Amino acid sequence: MTTPTNLPPTDPTPANTAPTDTPRTNTPLTNTPRQSASNGHTKQAATGSLIGLALGDALGFPTEFKNVPTILSSYGPWRALELPRPAIVTDDTQMTLALGRGLRTAMDRGLLGPQRMEHAVRPEFVEWYHSPENNRAPGRTCMVACRLLDGERPWQEASQVGSKGCGANMRVAPIGLVPGLSEEQRAGAAQLQSALTHGHPTALAASDLTARAVHLLAQGADPMALTGLLRSYALENRTTYHERWLGDLWTRAQDPSPEHFIARGWDECLEILARLAEAVRSVNEETDPCLATGEGWIAEEAFATGLLCFLMFPDEPVTALRRAAVTSGDSDSIACLAGAFAGAHLGAGCWPAAWADRIEYRSELVGLGALWDA
Repeated sequence: MTTPTNLPPTDPTPANTAPTDTPRTNTPLTNTPRQSASNGHTKQAATGSLIGLALGDALGFPTEFKNVPTILSSYGPWRALELPRPAIVTDDTQMTLALGRGLRTAMDRGLLGPQRMEHAVRPEFVEWYHSPENNRAPGRTCMVACRLLDGERPWQEASQVGSKGCGANMRVAPIGLVPGLSEEQRAGAAQLQSALTHGHPTALAASDLTARAVHLLAQGADPMALTGLLRSYALENRTTYHERWLGDLWTRAQDPSPEHFIARGWDECLEILARLAEAVRSVNEETDPCLATGEGWIAEEAFATGLLCFLMFPDEPVTALRRAAVTSGDSDSIACLAGAFAGAHLGAGCWPAAWADRIEYRSELVGLGALWDA
């Protein structure tokens, strides 16, 4: 995304000035110990994930479309990258909130299912499309599809089946954070929210994987085991087409069967998971992560590169965000996803108050997080 001219200007810390809002990476970010749901306590994973994704989004907003040498010359060492002032987010966070509001409405009405979810999320996406705050250079696919969703046509006719842009999964974290969903509900809902705009099978599979990763981390999964768990999940679901949630979407493509359609998406995700597994073993912290797993403009690469940045620094969330923001690709979406993973893993207490307290849309992010952490 390019920075809109009508936004308040950001004021990042100059390259020769020490950051003031965050501790050094070897300083504890919270005095609250991590606690798991299994011992009767909560780490506030939902709040942590939502705040983290917004912080990553804001941190990566000014660096998107810049190569790494340009970013370093403008902002100084990547480990000292400062949150801009004001901490303005992009459509990544805006659409995450739209999805979150829709999920809240749908689940207030009863058990989450495809019709109930569509009827709640679809109008939120349309409202975002018309909002005067939708001025953060949103992606073309989201804009085209949301314009088509503003009417009575079946949502499948609005879905862009040729698009697998990262708009599909930059916003999916709430699906992984909502408590009480079955695996079928979580997978179906993750794929449906993607399909409302991005109907390519890889967009569906990458959204499913992203929500799965957030869910596993929120439940206490070991980050170092995560890539293997996700690979197993992808293999198990490779030919599972969620017809109850997706209807006849597959017929809009050129595939001979729904199983063939969805397998195309999972196969691309399995390829990127293999690259991710190799990168986790061999990546240099000082090298642009995009060189290992892609620049993140497409859904599976945004998932993998965001996850790689988190896995490089699983217990240093601010460092993970900074690494994700100083990349040559879709920096805001990569950092957004890295923040969602880190916050789900470590909880709300991992983010410096000096950052979290001034992020745009903070009250709504905290409100949704509190609902799902309860």
